[in-house]
Amino acid sequence: MKNRLRILFLASEVSPFAKTGGLADVTSSLPKALYEMGHDVRIIMPKYGSISERRYILREVIRLKKIPVLMGKTEHITCAKSAFIPDSKVQVYFLDYTPYFGHNDLYVDSKTGKDYPDNAERFMLLCRAILATTKLLHWQPQVIHCNDWQTAMIPWLLKHEFADDTFFANTSTLLSVHNLAYQGSFEKSVLPHLGISNAHETPDLEIYGRVNFLKAGLMTADAISTVSPTYASEIQNDDELSAGLKDVLVQRKDDIYGILNGVDYSVWSPENDAFVSPYNADNLDDKLANKKALTQKAKLPFDEMTPLIGIVSRLVDQKGFDLIAEVIEKIVSLKAQLVVLGTGDKKYHKLFDKAAKSYPDNIAVFLKFDEELAHLIEAGSDMFLMPSRFEPCGLNQMYSLRYGTVPIVRKTGGLADTVIDFVQEPDKGNGFVFEEYHSNAMLNALQNAVKAFHDRKNWSKIQRRGMKVDFSWHNSAESYVKLYQKLDVKKRK
Repeated sequence: MKNRLRILFLASEVSPFAKTGGLADVTSSLPKALYEMGHDVRIIMPKYGSISERRYILREVIRLKKIPVLMGKTEHITCAKSAFIPDSKVQVYFLDYTPYFGHNDLYVDSKTGKDYPDNAERFMLLCRAILATTKLLHWQPQVIHCNDWQTAMIPWLLKHEFADDTFFANTSTLLSVHNLAYQGSFEKSVLPHLGISNAHETPDLEIYGRVNFLKAGLMTADAISTVSPTYASEIQNDDELSAGLKDVLVQRKDDIYGILNGVDYSVWSPENDAFVSPYNADNLDDKLANKKALTQKAKLPFDEMTPLIGIVSRLVDQKGFDLIAEVIEKIVSLKAQLVVLGTGDKKYHKLFDKAAKSYPDNIAVFLKFDEELAHLIEAGSDMFLMPSRFEPCGLNQMYSLRYGTVPIVRKTGGLADTVIDFVQEPDKGNGFVFEEYHSNAMLNALQNAVKAFHDRKNWSKIQRRGMKVDFSWHNSAESYVKLYQKLDVKKRK
């Protein structure tokens, strides 16, 4: 293949090996799409205690059986094993060091509910071991693609400790930020344990008197990407969303790119979804079988003409549940039904438990995560509600569009980039959008959606428009490749 790129992809979690959230889906799907385009892409991640070597067929790599990593005055002897993402040929190297990564949990100790106290050392060791592993493989990546704070020290190390290393002379770095709220912020007393002497102590590593891994990456990466164009703009302009890093982001504004996450349509598509009755844009009537199945599962009365609103989410303020709490009775008064799936803050567990008891014909709640039920809610609901305070990208609105389940969203982040308001643009609208973060604005959007639902001809137009939009990973991967190529050309000048 002409213009084949060597891409090293770094992440602290990759599906199906280790997952706490959407990051793991991105770090699995994007490398697969890049590989299918013909690029040489390899992944490095930690080997956590929860990763089964037998299940995923991890194999020893002779040249990686002993990887010495010096941090401060301590030499850590690590090793790496290799496997493939299931049903693909994307190679994954697992850095194995039991003292740091032998836990089953990734970042937070489930016994205490608190971050592991040595997280700074754990992920600094990961970054140092990644660079050592790459050299032992004699494989020179043109681009190292880092994800979030856990791998954000790679660009910093390349700039400060490997500046004269010819092995990485033609290597560019890209740092993808999936949620700016998580930064890897630690007391300055960790510096000696990270192998950073005072000589290396630089302003790009500190903020507000603390060591900040994400800031270090933002200051030193060749380029920065976020998971939607609108979120890229919001974090440079909104004090709350920039989470204390606004000045850094404004300083790097010419190097920030917003690229939407994609959807894996082999998993999320109603015509081939293993968990639901199949249908497509040409036979939308078959969607009704899923509505029947969902109301049955939720123990709600089935009525074709009663709009069924689905929610699959963490039940936290960020996702807009404070707005829902304010007007839950008014939602019921729209003669609508609501099915909620998720876990989160106990106050919202109590709220929905109480609401389901008060309105047993209108509200059903499942306080858990259930993959099969998540698919049935996407297929069986008429509408999908996402009133997020902020949403870097969001995936459920894109799933909903593909399933003909009309999204009702707040205009923020990736929601603003994917959903077009039917009221404002009746010829293009594929959902309903509200702007102000207020329960009345959300309720107004819901009222507009319910009104449109009863106009069956228009409703099916809105559904079909959404089902035809292509948010495949191939499209996202093409945008990343253009950025990689731009960085590669710039590095070689």
